[in-house]
Amino acid sequence: MRWDQLADNPVRARDSALFGTSAVTTRTFDTPEFRGMTFHEVRARSLLNRVPGASRVPFTWTVNPYRGCSHACVYCFARKTHSYLDLDTGHGFDSQIVVKINAPEVLRRELAAPGWRGAHVAMGTNVDCYQRAEGRYRLMPGIIEALTERANPFSILTKGTLILRDLDLLTEAARVSEVGISVSVGFVDDDLWRTVEPGTPAPARRLDVVRALGERGIGCGVLMAPVIPFLGDHPDQLRATVRAIAAAGATSVTPLVLHLRPGAREWFMEWLRQRHPQLVGRYERLYAAGAYAPTWYQRRITRQVHELAAEYGIGPAGPALPRRIRRGDPEAAEGTERMEDMGGAGGSGGTAGPTQLTLL
Repeated sequence: MRWDQLADNPVRARDSALFGTSAVTTRTFDTPEFRGMTFHEVRARSLLNRVPGASRVPFTWTVNPYRGCSHACVYCFARKTHSYLDLDTGHGFDSQIVVKINAPEVLRRELAAPGWRGAHVAMGTNVDCYQRAEGRYRLMPGIIEALTERANPFSILTKGTLILRDLDLLTEAARVSEVGISVSVGFVDDDLWRTVEPGTPAPARRLDVVRALGERGIGCGVLMAPVIPFLGDHPDQLRATVRAIAAAGATSVTPLVLHLRPGAREWFMEWLRQRHPQLVGRYERLYAAGAYAPTWYQRRITRQVHELAAEYGIGPAGPALPRRIRRGDPEAAEGTERMEDMGGAGGSGGTAGPTQLTLL
């Protein structure tokens, strides 16, 4: 996806296979929450995206209404996707947000296609569908409604508190299909949060989401991600995080150690050199073999978190999350980083997929 230019007036996408002949309209807003950000509004050809078979995720289809993310997490694996647009994977990923403004209508059309078999759809697997931009563009209500109309199972992973706006819609969806919600909280250390996730709601606010969902009868799991080596992996930090997750009423907790794929690795390591230069050598050794920490380290973190989960009564602490919302209950209210290119794959088949979400 290459763009000739990005300006205040509509411009044409060079790759018509992905954008068709639709214009890309670039906007900025003066409101404080969007200061310094640019939004590129596009009309996507399709929204349902088939995950490559080699991806280590338990779902086959995803929906991603945004590209780029104002959460500005320094470790975000999706940063590389901005390079496919000839956009910067550093500050550009945080501030240049692509918005698929026709997402609900396209999804509604694809779900109605004869070849679609109602497979599980995962959201929030690339960038957060409840990031700050969603407050203005309001794409998720239409997306949830489209899925509800077809009783299509889906799951959402988010760091955003804006999901509470759509509680009524999620409740209605849960009455006709299987819906899974999980919130990402890797740590509760406020100092660490301010430096590595500066655009996200505070961890305590995210846990308030878990609590609010539970009060509405919606079981919500927590993806404890990422556990950041040497900065967020001390036993006392792990204990504090699991204790807070348990107090919020999470149905499960699943730890995930930081991984550093190309694109994210360069940005994170530059941040590390500026903030924690004494750790650079340790990271180079720990991630010498590639994007993932060694198996022994991952297993150690997983064991510690699962033991803490058992101690605080969260269960079962397993590899998948969240628990499903019970279908019909009147009280019921994280592929590869390039898996959701703007053109997508289209909805052309598939069988019922898993209704639990683990992001790898």
